[in-house]
Amino acid sequence: MTGPSPSRSTRPSPRASLAAAACALVASLPVVVEGAPPCPKGMVSIGGEYCIDRYEAATVVIDAPPTAKRKPKTLRKHSPYEPIDDLQVMAVSEKGRVPQAHISRDQAELACRNAGKRLCLDDEWIRACRGTKATTYPYGDEHREGRCNDAGLSGFNKLFGPGNNVPPEPSAYTATNMNDPRLNQLPGTLAKAGAFPQCKSSAKAYDLVGNLHEWTADTAGTFRGGYYLDTHLNGDGCNYRTTAHDRTYHDYSTGFRCCWGGAEQARIDRERRAKEKAEAEAKKRERDEAKAKKAREKAEAKKKLATKKAREKAEAKKKAAAAKARRDAAAKDG
Repeated sequence: MTGPSPSRSTRPSPRASLAAAACALVASLPVVVEGAPPCPKGMVSIGGEYCIDRYEAATVVIDAPPTAKRKPKTLRKHSPYEPIDDLQVMAVSEKGRVPQAHISRDQAELACRNAGKRLCLDDEWIRACRGTKATTYPYGDEHREGRCNDAGLSGFNKLFGPGNNVPPEPSAYTATNMNDPRLNQLPGTLAKAGAFPQCKSSAKAYDLVGNLHEWTADTAGTFRGGYYLDTHLNGDGCNYRTTAHDRTYHDYSTGFRCCWGGAEQARIDRERRAKEKAEAEAKKRERDEAKAKKAREKAEAKKKLATKKAREKAEAKKKAAAAKARRDAAAKDG
C-alpha cells in the first residue's frame, strides 16, 4: 500500500471546507413538514410560533376526555348539523368534512382540549387570517366574489320566512329554529372544508373568512370571520368580529378551529399538569385515608376480639371457681 503522492496536498481547500461546513449546518437544521414538529398533523405553522388548523373543525364523539395515561377512543362521527348538547366530542380538521356548526364557545374549547389543542387567541386568529402581508382578506385587500363561501343562500328565510327570501317575523328567531338541522343542508349554505380552494391564507389555512363563524378563546364570547351569508356586517373579512353572544350560545352559523403551541399552549399545559398532579394527590390521599381507615377498623376488630376472649376467659374461670366451690361444699357436707 503506497502513500499519497507528494505532489498533492491531503488537506481540503478553503472552499471545500466552507462547503462541508455549510452542508453540516443544513443537515443540522430541523426539517419542517406538516404533521411533524413544530405542528401536529392537519395544522399549519404561523411564523414558526404556533399552529392553526388548516380547515374548520368537524367533531367525533369520544368515550372520555384524555388523561396523562390514555388517549380518547373515537366512538363515531358527530353530525355537523346537530348541536353537541352533553356529548363528549373531539375536534378533527380534515379536508372534505362538513365542519361542525351548532357549537358554543365552551363546547368548542373542550373539543379542542380533547384533541390536545386549544382555541385560538383573538390576535392569533387574526394573524393567521391576514397572513404575512396583513391583508383584509386571506387572499388580499380587496373582496373578490367566489373566493370564499360568503354569498350563500338563507335557509332560515326559506324555512321560516313568508317566501321569496323575505326574512321571517322576529318571533321565528328561537333557539330551536336557529338550530334546526335542515338549515345547513340546503343548497347554497354550508360547504365542506376546503371546497373553496382560493379561500386560503398565506399559510394555506382555508375558510377563515365565510362558511362558519369561528369561536376564539375570549371568555366573554367572540367569534370571527363571518359565515356563508355575511362577512361584512361586523367588519370586513379578517376584521369581522361578533361579541353579541355569550360563551354558551350556538346556532347554525357558529363553528370553530383549534390552535396549538406557543406561550398560550405552554400556560394551558402547565395548568393541565398542575390539575392532573392535584387530582393524583387527591386520589392518593383518598387511598391513604381508606387504607388508614381499614387499618383502624382492623385494629378495633382485633381489640374487640381480644376483649371478648378475655371476658369469656374470665367468665369461664369464674364459673370454674364457682363449680369447684360447690363441689368443695358438697364434699364437706357429705
